[in-house]
Amino acid sequence: MTGPASLARGVAPARPGTLHARSVTGGVKVAPRPGATVRFGRGEEPDVDLAVGEDDLRVSRRHGELTYRGQRWWLRNTGQQLVRLPHGLLMHTTSEPVPLSPGYTPLFVTGSGYRRHLVELYVTGHDEPGLVPRRQAATLPPRVWPLDDDERLLLVVIGQHYLWYEEGPRPLSYRRAAAQLAYLRPDDQWSERRIEHKIVAVRHRLKEAGFPYPLLHDKEAGAPTDNRLLHNLLRGLVESTTLVPPDLNLLDDEPPA
Repeated sequence: MTGPASLARGVAPARPGTLHARSVTGGVKVAPRPGATVRFGRGEEPDVDLAVGEDDLRVSRRHGELTYRGQRWWLRNTGQQLVRLPHGLLMHTTSEPVPLSPGYTPLFVTGSGYRRHLVELYVTGHDEPGLVPRRQAATLPPRVWPLDDDERLLLVVIGQHYLWYEEGPRPLSYRRAAAQLAYLRPDDQWSERRIEHKIVAVRHRLKEAGFPYPLLHDKEAGAPTDNRLLHNLLRGLVESTTLVPPDLNLLDDEPPA
């Protein structure tokens, strides 16, 4: 099974500065014109350009906007709930606008209960000086590692803090993961032992396939801890876009922490 489509895997060639924005209900692509604005929230056209959290009354009808000025896209929170950016940055309505860097940026709109609504953003970058232009060449895709449905669900639960792009993320404990999986899939009999066996099997399989980070103990070199090996696994899966923020939709029915 491959994961859901995501801007984290890149975008089609476009004019430098082009903004791509996507939610679970659709997406928009906007050229970099001075004053161009993309609005997102619970409302509908013409009030917003991108629908987010349509069924969640905690999401404002017009929750945020992106405006192009000074050759950059600037993000502003116009809603009542917080907007969360990578590295733990939180935006309130009183926060100063934040410029987007070229490339991929996920943001999360705080909703009701424990819900967080994902908006993916991608700004097409400029060619770096001194490089040979290869504008028409095919993009080299990242290596995506194969996971079955159970493995993907398990790794999204354990690695959800990595997919929220938190600063210094840590894996969920097997105990907490088992409790959340029991809530999400009550008939699947998830237990800490089953989780452990699944993780060990994935680590062995991906290690044999050439995974870029250590996944198994090296007795001679001084073994890293199991938690460190699990961190390596989750880090590599997120960096390779095997796991992407839209995978968090698997947690839509998550219980309170």
